[in-house]
Amino acid sequence: MKIIDGTLISKKINEKLKIDIEALKKEGIIPGLGIILVGHDEASEIYVRNKLKLCDELGIHHELYRFSSDVREEEVIDTVKKLNQDTNIDGIIIQSPLPDSLCENKIMSYVDYHKDVDGFGIYSLGHLLANDEEILAATPYGILKMLEHENIVVDGKNIVVVGASIIVGRPLAALLLNRGATVTIAHSKTKNLKEITKMADILIVAIGKEKFITKDYIKDGAILIDVGINRVDGKVVGDIDFASVIDKCDAITPVPGGVGPMTITMLLYNVLEVAKKRRNK
Repeated sequence: MKIIDGTLISKKINEKLKIDIEALKKEGIIPGLGIILVGHDEASEIYVRNKLKLCDELGIHHELYRFSSDVREEEVIDTVKKLNQDTNIDGIIIQSPLPDSLCENKIMSYVDYHKDVDGFGIYSLGHLLANDEEILAATPYGILKMLEHENIVVDGKNIVVVGASIIVGRPLAALLLNRGATVTIAHSKTKNLKEITKMADILIVAIGKEKFITKDYIKDGAILIDVGINRVDGKVVGDIDFASVIDKCDAITPVPGGVGPMTITMLLYNVLEVAKKRRNK
């Protein structure tokens, strides 16, 4: 059984990103990221802090815009419009989740699709579904890079994605379909889940339920990708019961240290790619 080390893989990619960013700076282009954070969600604070830390390590300019949870929607949208026009900002992210008083889809719709480095906008998702990929959502992209690093071929494989969110499940399914996989998406309404997951050569789980997937849900030799981040008794655990499945699977991503580091790395990879396009223009 192999542990797919997302921390190690992300470090290798980050080393290359840093070199590319330094080369870009010599041409007068400094990649820039604008982050909008609303409220004081503990997980969001951690995610943003980790993003800013890696920006500093790689040499990416960043601007953080904080708002209280009672902010007016128009104020957030005005900030998005400002960032759209800022030539020093290549990527814009709206940190999820937003308070219930704000419409996330509406606010996201104002993000210039050229700067949609999260890859959640309608333009980016539409290109993905049309197999004309532009900016790819960071978590699915990170998962793809992990599989590629481990020489795990998805072409022709049966892949089950548990979780149908717009952040992970849906774009990931399209990404894998574009690469020749046979993809099944399971979700909260899915019946006979165990029968479906046991068909998976590669099982990817993103549902936010700690240790939900046990050995009874997988077939021998399956490859398991755990996207879940759940805090239980002060510890971070995944959606897969690691101890239960390690003797049955061929490979698995740990939590923490698996998909998480790759998500941040591929987000900043997207920022760099947009900055390169700015240079070419």
